[in-house]
Amino acid sequence: MSKKLWGGRFEKQIDKDFFEFEKSIHYDYKLAEYDIYQSRIHVDALKEGGLLTASEAKKIDTALYEILKEIEKGTFKPDMSAEDIHTDIHNRIEKKVGKLVLKFHTFRSRNEQIAFDTKYYCEIKAKSILKLLSNLVLSFEYLSNKYNHVFIPGYTHTQRAQIISFKTYLGAFVVMFEKDKERIKKFLKDYYLYLGSGALAGSPLSKQVYEKVVQKYKKILSDSNIEIADNPVENVSNRDFVIELLAIVAILQMHLSRLSEDFILFSTKEFNYFNLPEEFCTGSSLMPHKKNPDFLELIRGYTGHVYGNLMSGLTIMKGLPLTYNRDMQLDKESLFSSIEIVEKELSLMARFIKGIKLNESKIDEALKDPNLYATEISQYLVYKGTPFQEAHAIVGEMVKYCIDNAIDMRSLNKETLRKFSNKFDRDVIKLFDPRVSVESKKSIKR
Repeated sequence: MSKKLWGGRFEKQIDKDFFEFEKSIHYDYKLAEYDIYQSRIHVDALKEGGLLTASEAKKIDTALYEILKEIEKGTFKPDMSAEDIHTDIHNRIEKKVGKLVLKFHTFRSRNEQIAFDTKYYCEIKAKSILKLLSNLVLSFEYLSNKYNHVFIPGYTHTQRAQIISFKTYLGAFVVMFEKDKERIKKFLKDYYLYLGSGALAGSPLSKQVYEKVVQKYKKILSDSNIEIADNPVENVSNRDFVIELLAIVAILQMHLSRLSEDFILFSTKEFNYFNLPEEFCTGSSLMPHKKNPDFLELIRGYTGHVYGNLMSGLTIMKGLPLTYNRDMQLDKESLFSSIEIVEKELSLMARFIKGIKLNESKIDEALKDPNLYATEISQYLVYKGTPFQEAHAIVGEMVKYCIDNAIDMRSLNKETLRKFSNKFDRDVIKLFDPRVSVESKKSIKR
């Protein structure tokens, strides 16, 4: 068990089993990089406040920088016997600077540290997801351009409804993901990292001290907005930003799941519109012919995890008194889980989309279904002066007649058509064309 940042008022050693239960190093080590930045800011503030000499501050900052380089190189190995990442980093600094470490935690609380670290993590990960979404949208544009000549059946209630262009179909997902991007941008707008909260009541260091430090670190932290907390009580007890990001990610995950469900259906033999890239599929240990869409199924399955993580965050916070409570430690695993799931999915999905191939012959076969043009026929009658409800009923009767008599609607002659409405002429046959059907819709962009 490593040294702790507390314990002076305790006579007994912490119960070993309880220590294993309460420590968080096994997951909050993922905040190491963000904790280093918070620590460097704090050291600068102590120097500006006259509590560390320039030489002392440089020694500690150099030690912090060395640890940061380990993290960036991937050689940082957390001490799993430490209580948390803050303690682990503190102990590492002690090994590097000796007793000078006794000044390192001056006027600082882990309550403030974890609020800063988690918030900075959320900011960086939100920006990462934003880039991944942009890459995904580019993949959709690639596939859309590749098949910009293709029309497909559109569905309502999983039943053939009307014909749409493949570009419009893919565009629906693009709009979903663009909306996800906008949610993230709104999340990041006016997003602030706060300093000077202490445990809950503020810091003895003045605003002027923090303001000097803030100007320096705004540039170092990717132009992040850093401010002195107006209300330290709210700052250390606030996890709205975690829940909000979890909510945004849950909506994004829902969009990925809906996409996955569509693509799974369209890749089945029953549809056979899509040929999925083999690199993202698996086979069966028993059935040699199988090509299973496991990537898409796992996305669909992970949706339950991501939804659960949101509910976990909401439930943890629902009844907590101000300010910090140890319950709040438990938001990290849910947060990390959702972020890591979505980052992996978006990265893979951008490559997956580019590998999709359309079975155009199978799609063309589906487009021969005359019922897909029923709505256009009713519109034809409307433009001939028939009230819409009447036109709707007429075409419905035609559909039933053709089904009952096993007749292709396109084969109906003028005499038969006139039995349903005297407005029909054989020019109606031109409507049984996917391009004519799609181009008859004037309200959408092309």
